Amino acid sequence: MSGMASVPLQDTVLLPERLGNLTGLDQFGLAGELLATLIGAIFVGSLMLTMTALAGPWAKRKITASFTDRISINQIGPAGIGIIIADAVRMLSKELIVPENADRPAWDLAPIVVVSSALLGFAVIPMGNGIQLADPEVGLAYVFAVSGIASLGLVMAGYASANKYSMLGGLRAVAQNVAYEIPLVVTGMSVVIFAGTLQMGEIVAAQGETFVTIVGIDVPRWYALVNPFAFVLFLVANFAEVGRNPFDTPEAPTEIVAGYQTEYSSVYFVLIYLGEFLHIFLGGAIIATIFLGGPAGPVLPGIVWFIIKIWAVFFATQWLRSAVPRVRIDQLIEIGWKGLLVLAFANLVLTAVIVGLIA
Repeated sequence: MSGMASVPLQDTVLLPERLGNLTGLDQFGLAGELLATLIGAIFVGSLMLTMTALAGPWAKRKITASFTDRISINQIGPAGIGIIIADAVRMLSKELIVPENADRPAWDLAPIVVVSSALLGFAVIPMGNGIQLADPEVGLAYVFAVSGIASLGLVMAGYASANKYSMLGGLRAVAQNVAYEIPLVVTGMSVVIFAGTLQMGEIVAAQGETFVTIVGIDVPRWYALVNPFAFVLFLVANFAEVGRNPFDTPEAPTEIVAGYQTEYSSVYFVLIYLGEFLHIFLGGAIIATIFLGGPAGPVLPGIVWFIIKIWAVFFATQWLRSAVPRVRIDQLIEIGWKGLLVLAFANLVLTAVIVGLIA
């Protein structure tokens, strides 16, 4: 009996190529390839935006209410699901108030930068059933690079708002991202040592091999099982990168109003809020890809398993939000530089030594 062999790990045909073959666009040369890629990007983006719309206004409130023993939204549609449309109408119909001394166009561009940096990251994520836009040889490096662009958006938002609370939030965001992105990348490199590649599809394929057989069941070589210490380090660093409790100091409501997003309203606030949740899902997608076998799983299609895994990461962020108090900014920086960074390098060296001895 095999635990994971029933579902293919990753289709080697990329989504644009598949769409080109199905629609006949591949007959039109470069123009057809670009159009097929655009259609694929719209599909992937729509999928992520749909999950984000479900997570932000509805799931977040439901999960938090369950943890805190409160009654959540239940009046608008079945189980309150209609709050998604209600919130969208409410927020988008509000007046867009621009601070008098705002530095434009930086103030206008910041929300777009935050959202686009997350959406670009999904381009190289293998979601199963052939749903992957591109699979470059430097895929993992690419996704770390584009997700890091969000820091620029947060700085722009904080500085351009001409508000001291926004400025403090922007500075906190930069300090936090620098302190935790290094451990995040270093821990990710330990996975690269195991897999021998930065290519996302190959990292997923490497985890399809059998790690151990228990009672006739093949347990896959997911790197979360091979190196649980690295998995926990990456998980903690990711929570800090996306600004979730206990690391939500850049927008700490009890200290600096709402941090870098204090002066945003209407559609701009929606974009920043959307960007936050897109980055949570992107973090979950990276974790699922390099530690949890990507879309691999028994019985169900790969895309279903992929969605389950990234929603599990989202659930964990909301669990921490309800259960763990926020740390002070000085404690946050100390944890990053004196704790996670040291542990991440220790894990990298230990992984290199173990892989070298095995090889």
